[in-house]
Amino acid sequence: MTIRARTQKQALWMRRLGRLTGHGDRPFSLLLAGAALIVLVLVAAIGYELWQNSALARAAYGLKFLWTTTWDPVAQEFGALPFILGTLETSFLALALAVPVSLGIAVFLAELAPDWLRTPLGFLVELLAAVPSVIYGLWGLYMLIPTIARPVATALNHSFGFLPLFAGPVFGPSRLAAGLILAIMITPTISAVSRDVFRAVPRSQREASLALGATEWETIWQVLIPYGLSGILGAVILGLGRALGETMAVTMVIGNNLDLTPSLLHPGYTMSSIIVNEFTEATYDLYLHALIEIGLVLFVLTLGLNLIARVLVWSVARRAPQEVRA
Repeated sequence: MTIRARTQKQALWMRRLGRLTGHGDRPFSLLLAGAALIVLVLVAAIGYELWQNSALARAAYGLKFLWTTTWDPVAQEFGALPFILGTLETSFLALALAVPVSLGIAVFLAELAPDWLRTPLGFLVELLAAVPSVIYGLWGLYMLIPTIARPVATALNHSFGFLPLFAGPVFGPSRLAAGLILAIMITPTISAVSRDVFRAVPRSQREASLALGATEWETIWQVLIPYGLSGILGAVILGLGRALGETMAVTMVIGNNLDLTPSLLHPGYTMSSIIVNEFTEATYDLYLHALIEIGLVLFVLTLGLNLIARVLVWSVARRAPQEVRA
């Protein structure tokens, strides 16, 4: 067989293979579908393992595990409510503090910063997201608590101590300190994603707003933020996910005390901190299964909040373009 005939035969086989596989589209689609399926399998596997290894606690306490406040390993009585409330309290406090600051950083980097400052400042913001959580915890323990958390807690207690959220006495390690450290930790994530969202807004939107006589502030507030609202909500979801599951930094500054009061100024526990503190001390099966069930509750809570947030993002994404055009 001549070289030319061999080349023609190879080309014929390649054409047949291309027709069978859709010219590469079909294998690529199958590869992407397989990657997505792996994610679903991993999530299902994590949920299955948590469910299986918490069987004793679920059989012993049932759903009342979620609203029982007693946690006494000696008496073999376990309830997760203090840890659920501590997780929600610190996470949403962190969001309330971090979101306005993060949006301000994102707007400055995307719209207002001079060119010589935009790149290095953006790099520093992204670098903060890569700092290990234990470093944040050490910094929070020796710097944040004595210089910021305790003075702020004292001022809040002095001015608003009649409210349950700010009732005394004032401690150093507290839910307030945990919320502050979480706010610092999630700010780089929300800022970086929101900055990219603002950069993705078409330039024509800015030019049209300025051409109609809007100021730069009005353009940012009334055009850019509504246009990129779905992306901003996605950034907030990422920040919330990290705040809910953060372990080491929170464990080091929250005080790790089973305090059932709602006060932000008191020490407390989160679901992740109780697991990391007591998992190695679980000396019998029911104790171990109770800790794993707390992990299951955290898993379900995270999935549920992300699902709700995704539905919100979807609804905003459908509505935002029409509102901007109007």
